[in-house]
Amino acid sequence: MTWITAVTAIFAAAALGAAVWNRLHARRVMKNLNRMLDAAMAGTFLERDFDESLLSAVESRFAHYLAANAVSAQKLQEEKDKIKTLIADISHQTKTPVANILLYTQLLSEQALSQEGRDCAAALEGQVEKLRTLVDALVKTSRLEAGILALHPKAGPLAPMLEDAAAQFIPRAAEKGIALALAPTDAQAVFDPKWTAEAMCNLLDNAVKYTPAGGTVTVEVIPYQMFCRVNVTDSGPGIPEEERARVFQRFYRSPAAYETEGVGIGLYLTRQIAEGQGGYIKVSSRPGRGSCFSLYLPRL
Repeated sequence: MTWITAVTAIFAAAALGAAVWNRLHARRVMKNLNRMLDAAMAGTFLERDFDESLLSAVESRFAHYLAANAVSAQKLQEEKDKIKTLIADISHQTKTPVANILLYTQLLSEQALSQEGRDCAAALEGQVEKLRTLVDALVKTSRLEAGILALHPKAGPLAPMLEDAAAQFIPRAAEKGIALALAPTDAQAVFDPKWTAEAMCNLLDNAVKYTPAGGTVTVEVIPYQMFCRVNVTDSGPGIPEEERARVFQRFYRSPAAYETEGVGIGLYLTRQIAEGQGGYIKVSSRPGRGSCFSLYLPRL
C-alpha cells in the first residue's frame, strides 16, 4: 500500500502543480491583455512591443486586432485632417468672391437704373445672400460632423442666451406683424452657449418665416429632472404627420414650403448641435394650428 500512497501523492502533487501553473499562466495572459488595452486606449500600442513566441494564441490574435485598429484609427485621423483642410479651403475660397459679388450688386443698385434693372439688382442681391447663407451652413455642418469644431457644454442659465437669440428676430417679427414672446425663466442647463444660440436662431428663423401676419411665436423653458425643454411654438400652417420625421434631414424642403426662402439645412444643423451636447430635438404639430419644436438640453 506504501507504493500506492506514494503514487497517489505524486499524482496529487502533479495536479496541484499543473493547477498552479495554469493559474499563473492565465494571470500572465490577463496581465498582457490588460497592458495591451491600456496601451491601445492611450494610443501608444505597438505590436512590436510584444514577443509572439511568448504569447498564447489568444494574445497573439488580440495583438493583431489592436494593431489593425491602430492603423484604422490613423487612417481615420488622416481622412479627418484632409476634410479639415478641404473645408478650410472652401470657406476661404468662397467667402471673398461672395462678398465681392454682394458689394458690386449693392453698388450697382445705387446707380441710375431702369425699374427692370433695379429689380434684377435686387434679385441678384437676394440670391447672393442665399448663397452666402448656404455656404456658411454647409461649412458649419461639415465641421461639426467631422469633429473639427467641438462643442463645449457647461452649466449655466438659459435666459441670457435665449434673450440674445430672440432679440435678433424681434424686428423681423414686428415687420411681419407677428408677436414674439419669451417667457421668463431661471432654469439652468448644460450647453454650449455659442452653438445652442445657433440652434435657437434656426428654430426662431423658421417660426417667424412660416408664421403669417397676425400670428404668434413663443419661447418657453420647461425644466425636468434630467433635461430642460426649450419650446419654440408658432401659429403657422403646421407640418403634416408624414413629413415630421423628415424635416430634420439635410436639404429637406416640404412641398408646401417650396417657394419660401430657405435651403433646408437649418433644422439638420440644429439636430447635430443638440445631439453633440447630449440633447435631442422633437417636433409636434397639427396642420393648420402651428408647430412646436422642443430642444432638450441636459441639466447634469
